[in-house]
Order: sequence, then C-alpha cells, then structure tokens
Amino acid sequence: MKKLLALAVIAGGVLFAVKRNKDAKAEADLWREATAPTNSFGDVSSNGSAPSKTSSSDATRNN
Repeated sequence: MKKLLALAVIAGGVLFAVKRNKDAKAEADLWREATAPTNSFGDVSSNGSAPSKTSSSDATRNN
C-alpha cells in the first residue's frame, strides 16, 4: 500500500511539473508575441492611436 501511495505521489509531482512547464512556455510565447517589434505601422502611429485623416478643406480652414 505504501508503494502505491509513493507511486501516486511521484506521478502527481511529475504531472504538476509538466503542467507548470507548459504554462510557463505559453506565457513566454504570449509575452514574445505582445512585445515583438513590427516593421510597418500602416495607419497606426507609434503610440498606438490611429492618426486622423484630414481632407483638403480641413487643411485650408486651419491656416
């Protein structure tokens, strides 16, 4: 009975370690994706906000 209990404890420890390692890898991948540099910003400025588009009539009113 003691051997079976010891085996269950060891198996539980191994499963816990595998799950913890998998969770750590998933979080590292998430941070890597979230902080990865991008080469082109498109219509988004470097601070993350979209620039407002002005028409030619807006530009003449601001002068």
